[in-house]
Amino acid sequence: MAKRKGRGYGSGKGGHTSGRGQKGQKSRSHIHILFQGVKVKKSTLKRLPLLRGRGKFAARQKELIIKADELNVFENGAKVDLAALIKKRIVSESDAKKFGVKILMGKEKLTKKLEILVPHSKSLNNDA
Repeated sequence: MAKRKGRGYGSGKGGHTSGRGQKGQKSRSHIHILFQGVKVKKSTLKRLPLLRGRGKFAARQKELIIKADELNVFENGAKVDLAALIKKRIVSESDAKKFGVKILMGKEKLTKKLEILVPHSKSLNNDA
């Protein structure tokens, strides 16, 4: 069984500093997830771009999700791209260009044979 540090003298590794050295971040109870020790110049943290201002921790908007059964308004053999989705008013032009579009091939039935030119998930019913 491993020695449990910092649980008193009877644990085998107890006492004043419990084998953790004296001061510093590694001697404390919790080490921050981005801690890399002395290595500062080439650390991954220093190479990340810095986001500034309000909302820098806010979640970013993902692409617009379109279900497969909404594509049944197209004719057989039609090409489904961003312009065609905007023309049929399935998505608005401003939102489509700002966030992007993704077609969700779920349990919904796609009754037409279409050529899909926008990102989509893997098909379950292999019709499209």
